[in-house]
Amino acid sequence: MEDFEKLGAFYLGRVQDLAAGKRTDELVLYDSKDLTTHAVIIGMTGSGKTGLGIGIIEEAAMDRIPVIAIDPKGDLGDLLLTFPNLSPGDFEPWVSSQEAEAKGMTRHQFADEQASTWEKGLADWGQSGERIKRLREAADFAIYTPGSAAGAPISVLRAFTAPPEAIRNDADLFRERLQTTASSVLALLGIDGDPITSREHILVSNLLQRAWVSGKDLDLPGLIGQIQNPPFEKIGVMEVDQVFPAKERTALAMQINNLLAAPGFEAWMSGVPLDSSKLLYTDSGKPRVSVISIAHLGDAERMFFVSMLLNDLIGWMRQQPGTGSLRAVLYMDEIFGYLPPVANPPTKALFLTLLKQARAYGLGVVLATQNPVDLDYKALSNAGTWCIGRLQTERDKARVMEGLEGASAGGNFDRGAMEQLIAGLGKRVFLLHSVHESKPTIFQTRWTMSYLAGPLTREQIRRLSPAESVAPTAASRSNASTAAPPVTDGGASGPPSVPAGIPQFHLPADGDATWQPRLLGVADVTISSARYGINRTDRVLHTVAFGDGPVPVDWSTADPLEADLAAIGKGPPAEGTFAPVPSAALKEKSYSAWTRSYTQWLKSNEVITLYRSVALKLISRAGETEKDFRIRLQNNSREQRDASVESIRQKFATKRAALVDRLQRAEQRVERESQEAGSEKLHAAVSFGTAVIGALFSRKAVSATNVSRMGTAARSVGRVQKQSGDVTRASESAESVRQALAELDQQIEGQTGALRGGFDAQNEPLETITIKPKASDVQVHEVGLVWMA
Repeated sequence: MEDFEKLGAFYLGRVQDLAAGKRTDELVLYDSKDLTTHAVIIGMTGSGKTGLGIGIIEEAAMDRIPVIAIDPKGDLGDLLLTFPNLSPGDFEPWVSSQEAEAKGMTRHQFADEQASTWEKGLADWGQSGERIKRLREAADFAIYTPGSAAGAPISVLRAFTAPPEAIRNDADLFRERLQTTASSVLALLGIDGDPITSREHILVSNLLQRAWVSGKDLDLPGLIGQIQNPPFEKIGVMEVDQVFPAKERTALAMQINNLLAAPGFEAWMSGVPLDSSKLLYTDSGKPRVSVISIAHLGDAERMFFVSMLLNDLIGWMRQQPGTGSLRAVLYMDEIFGYLPPVANPPTKALFLTLLKQARAYGLGVVLATQNPVDLDYKALSNAGTWCIGRLQTERDKARVMEGLEGASAGGNFDRGAMEQLIAGLGKRVFLLHSVHESKPTIFQTRWTMSYLAGPLTREQIRRLSPAESVAPTAASRSNASTAAPPVTDGGASGPPSVPAGIPQFHLPADGDATWQPRLLGVADVTISSARYGINRTDRVLHTVAFGDGPVPVDWSTADPLEADLAAIGKGPPAEGTFAPVPSAALKEKSYSAWTRSYTQWLKSNEVITLYRSVALKLISRAGETEKDFRIRLQNNSREQRDASVESIRQKFATKRAALVDRLQRAEQRVERESQEAGSEKLHAAVSFGTAVIGALFSRKAVSATNVSRMGTAARSVGRVQKQSGDVTRASESAESVRQALAELDQQIEGQTGALRGGFDAQNEPLETITIKPKASDVQVHEVGLVWMA
């Protein structure tokens, strides 16, 4: 069986012979970089559409390409059901009891049958448990359930994070982010917020804009407060109360508050933060397949979440460098309702942005549906690959033809031939139409490595999502790192007496605060290295608790303080309850000693660590984490691989094209000679028969006419023999060219196969380079007593 593990190629299936009604041995391999021009999968229920989608995701994972898979129907959780051992015990927890009963089997018996079916199915397609093992090793698989704790929950509503600077500086993208976020929030309330006519939309988007322009986040409680008391007096040229009276603003704020207070809504407030980088990669930089299950949500909640996810993904995308290789995949298993031809839900503009711009960043978008009539085909004309399965109605076929015609390059679309091909498709048989290929291909999808158990229940999802997979949210981590030490006994109202020579500060706090004393350090640290092209100065702030031992301050236990020095108040707080100040902190000379120890600690700890890849001869950038460096190495390696494969193909392109042309002409000659030989045989048979009949029935035993007929028949036999020889020679010539083409393809595969050793960014040992500041490059500005609530 032919090897399908090619560099940068997705194994989709094998060519289907429609006339014979069976698949051939010819592989269908899809270049991964072609997916950067996006793909559409269309087919009615039962066509095998989801199986094809899962197969594409598996192939991406095998190539270490991360995937975000949005799952509105609940089928994509099957991607986590991969069993390298193919043992019945692995299948048993996931088989259907109803199906087992329908077959008159116990659950164990049915699991045994399914294990055998999967093992045989994989073998028929040249696969095995070993390939499943490689799949599991290549990527991390996780299932997320926003608004539910069944899988790993995703915190979307904790804060509407300000978009990255790249988006804030792009007027069109920033406006799009504002509009879709406002529309999504209002959609949860059942408000159809038009950006132009809806006062609710105008108010919310203005509030978001005011916060985001200054780089600040705005959470829902903050949004509720600002709806009631906007931080501006006018909207446009009119007073806020004229555009949106206070009483009606309060009603809108109450709606959002009721949403927050609704039972079960806390699930939206907890879990891992919505962060595309974390959905695409683990903390170590390993590619991840993130299945986002939204089958349990209502329509408004689904629209809200998908909008927020796409917003975040576009923000991530815009921060990536350009590439011609496939960097990541966004897959959606049912696009119905999210990209309609007429209406404008919040997701439509976002999908349009991705379809038009994601190619430059190496993000491939794959959209699947069984409802082609409800798709905006003008938008999907941006898709370079179409996989079309069985269609249900003539209307569906007409809309697909419309989309295919729009997506076809050069205007060489043969509608009649395409309709005829689509009419003959069966289950798991698809038409592959790609702008990167000269003609369409009919193929049968390969057997998936994932066990297709059907939609998973919430209990099954829980089994696939261990509690430890749910990481703390960004907000909780931030709160933990800056939390005040426990309140000590003997608190006093009013600031305690501190010598005038000791600088004092306080952090902002709300209400009647209880204040704890800590030591604050503020410094500028400059790190420079001409060799590595580094010259940067960072302002650093740290706080450290006072200890009771002989060393009252240990800077190694310091916490970084994420605050602007300008926002820190000078002097002690005016009021509140104050914990006692340790005696060491009341001595002015202590602060001089702590300043010196702070300088030494910064010199040793405020360093820049660089990572070096010996294999790719690359060094990380200043501030680049090991995770991000490994991701960049993998992308760089993939780009080099794709470029090398393309270079090899180009090197042999002219010679191969000439052989293909010779083969086509040779096969045409065989066909022509065969037709002529057939005609000559018929002519000889007729001539010989006429001569024989004439001799038998002529009144003269031998006449001149009969002699002539017999001669003609003899000459015809001679021509038949000559023509047969021509056919043989033409066939031998075609076979010779075919053999030369096969040898050339083997030569090409040999050279590309030499690249297959591949580069494993996950496991390559990296060298570390540490760059420390000089003592003269550490400038301490403040070391003083800070009060923290």
